[in-house]
Amino acid sequence: MSYEWIALLMFSTMLLMMITGQRVFGAIGFVAVVAALALWGPGGTDMGFSAVMKVMKWNALLTLPMFVFMGYVMSESRLAEDLYRMFHVWFGPLPGGLAIGTILLMVMISAMNGLSVAGMAIGATIALPELVKHRYDKPMISGVIQAGSSLGILIPPSVVLVLYSLIARQPVSQLWLAGIVPGLLMAALFIVYILIRTSLNPSLAPPMPPEERAAITWSQRFHLLRAGLLPLVIFAAMMIPFIKGWTSLTESSVIGALTAVVAAVIKGRFTRQVFEVATRQTLAITCMFMLIIMAALSFGAVFDGLGAGRAIENLFLRDMGLTPLQVLLLMQASFLVMGMFLDDTAMLVIVAPIYVTMARTLGFDLVWYGILYTITCQIAYLTPPFGYNLFLMRAMAPRDFTLGVIYRSVLPFVLIMVLTLALVIAFPGIAMWLPHSIYGQ
Repeated sequence: MSYEWIALLMFSTMLLMMITGQRVFGAIGFVAVVAALALWGPGGTDMGFSAVMKVMKWNALLTLPMFVFMGYVMSESRLAEDLYRMFHVWFGPLPGGLAIGTILLMVMISAMNGLSVAGMAIGATIALPELVKHRYDKPMISGVIQAGSSLGILIPPSVVLVLYSLIARQPVSQLWLAGIVPGLLMAALFIVYILIRTSLNPSLAPPMPPEERAAITWSQRFHLLRAGLLPLVIFAAMMIPFIKGWTSLTESSVIGALTAVVAAVIKGRFTRQVFEVATRQTLAITCMFMLIIMAALSFGAVFDGLGAGRAIENLFLRDMGLTPLQVLLLMQASFLVMGMFLDDTAMLVIVAPIYVTMARTLGFDLVWYGILYTITCQIAYLTPPFGYNLFLMRAMAPRDFTLGVIYRSVLPFVLIMVLTLALVIAFPGIAMWLPHSIYGQ
């Protein structure tokens, strides 16, 4: 059997195992170990050991537990609840106002946590009950929470961009800056869609009842505005020293986590239970990420050892004679297909080394390409049948939010994400303007 067919068999076997419900790291690791043993004998087991040692040398991964812990402290201490209450009061009188407030909440949460799972948890526990209470349309509720939470992997501090920086050897600071404008653009497009949709059909998202609005005094409204300053303080305390070069990435993540703890202590909400839940969740998510990364690195080593990367490169560039733009679009399309089955971390570690090399060969800026990859991951999070956020939503939402409702709800938001991706491809300055302005061309 040729190496090309072996590589195809490995990939198809891995996807089949995932379809049957196996854990991501188990499916990837199992295929990698079996393939290594079959191809190179007992010596093939060293690939897994090498992957573990490589992960241990990635110092930037120390930021992962810090960012996750920061997000869970914000969630469990109800600091995020205060923030949502502010948006609820100020935007509730508008048609679709609570949905707009939910998107803005997700932007704020994204600026404090680098994962979409934290946004999903906060959206499902805080925003969803309020949206249901105010008789919002179920597909509108589901779509807003899922799309908004996906902003967490694009707006800094994004853990996905940290992992990409390790593989592509690009500065994390530039990647984070490059993600800000596309992330805010996508959030703005979500809000524009909500405004247009609710203007055409106000019954989808009715405004806050007059009696509820009358019960809120102006002094209460301005008091709630202070809740909006807290995430900005945490974000500034973490990002400004890092961008200025005063602290390393790891040190900035620790500053962010400590600032969140201090804010919870000042509010009198940092209890033993908050600390225990945040620590347990941080440990669980960090271990899951590490297992996926190690399994994916082992798979990638076997995949690359077969020459699959060179074969794909030759297929696109030599055999098919495609232009650089056509190759770029094909790479993004393949990420979308893989995202239906793979976790974003697994996708990144398995395929990105091949595609990053191709992007460099084609002359594309690797910081810009990292933003394209991340937006594609966002789309994959919401793409049936196995989009990550789809199943998180099903697990967290009430029973009447069926899979049919959840699948249907994401379609307009996926189209908006595709539009954002097209805009960033057509106008690279959307992503590159901010890092160029701060660090120079």
